[in-house]
Amino acid sequence: MNTAAAQPPSPGTEVDVVVVGARCTGSPLAMLLARQGHRVLVLERDRFPSDTMSTHWVQRPGIERLARWGLLDALAGTGCPPLERISLDFGGLALSGAPTSDDAATGPAVTYAPRRTVLDRLLADAARAAGAELREGVTVLDVLREADGGPVTGVLAGTADGGRFTVRARVVVGADGRNSTVARAVDAPVLVDRGPLAATAYAYWTGLAVDGVEAHFRSGSGLSMWPTHEGRTVVALSLRREAFRAWGRDRRRGYLDALAGFPGAAGRIAAARLAGPVRGAAGLRNYYRQSHGPGWALAGDAGHHKDPIAARGISDAFTDAENLAAALHDALTGKLPPDRALARYQARRDAGTAAMFEFACRQAALTGADEHLTSAVRQAREDPVAAGRLLGVFAGARRLDELLPRTAPGTR
Repeated sequence: MNTAAAQPPSPGTEVDVVVVGARCTGSPLAMLLARQGHRVLVLERDRFPSDTMSTHWVQRPGIERLARWGLLDALAGTGCPPLERISLDFGGLALSGAPTSDDAATGPAVTYAPRRTVLDRLLADAARAAGAELREGVTVLDVLREADGGPVTGVLAGTADGGRFTVRARVVVGADGRNSTVARAVDAPVLVDRGPLAATAYAYWTGLAVDGVEAHFRSGSGLSMWPTHEGRTVVALSLRREAFRAWGRDRRRGYLDALAGFPGAAGRIAAARLAGPVRGAAGLRNYYRQSHGPGWALAGDAGHHKDPIAARGISDAFTDAENLAAALHDALTGKLPPDRALARYQARRDAGTAAMFEFACRQAALTGADEHLTSAVRQAREDPVAAGRLLGVFAGARRLDELLPRTAPGTR
């Protein structure tokens, strides 16, 4: 562990970009900016390695970015098992096979589901190796402005021992999650708000063999499983919020009872061992925030969040990091005016996530299987090529409109 992590920067520090949050958006963003020669400071309230709630699954857009950044081999080297197959069970209607991408030469669209204790540390180390300064154990308290309502010019931060310091920056980026301090400090408007739709709960299991990604769907609930580090398997539930709240304080019992309602998996789960507590939440909103303004930007969950039933959070975070890094580089080097560069970043994000946002919101309503989806599964059962393409949509290797043509970017 970096024993100097909580020490503040030198008094009067000025950087190009302060990134608040060092997980799946903040560290890659800092890494990419530092690789382009920009002065970047990342402030993270936690210390690595540390855990956080997560679906774990890095779908193909995320995997492709890890490969492009030179980090995929490092992730594979941590012992995280590759996920080469996807199995879907709609209660009597099942499909299983290897997802494919548009590039047939690459073979199956392999994905991974790493523990966040491993992935986030790997990303933070990559940011430091690129030349970014990353301080752990630091909480950002507010943004700085030259005048009320003026452009953001930096941050006020604090350390665990009660110390406070300021850092000046040309841009402050909030990569600090759904409850973003930066978003609150700049009063970023919520542009779209579908509210929380479903609850989620998950835990780790040992002795539970799963070949790739396995998903079971029932009216009112869904079950997903995938192997992760240390021989463990993530078993995640999506369920109605009122059902989750009915568990009360006995979350373990409620979770186990809910798992018993999936015949295709219940027997194997019952023979396995629960390895740790059940984590869950019922208040995960589906939204888009205004994600840029004078001197500031938002990325990852701070700017946009969809229900974890889609398992797109990590991949979206990586995509945001890459797109925002390009926009900030254009702004910092004078290629484009900052407002234009950041507006283009937000427009690109919105267009790229709109279709999946709509799909995730529909699925999170948990009203039963989508007739277009089940029809596509029936057709794919008769055609191995179509099956690979359909499963490739679930892996993020293909566009969603290949699965549901009525869901197109821009429908938000």
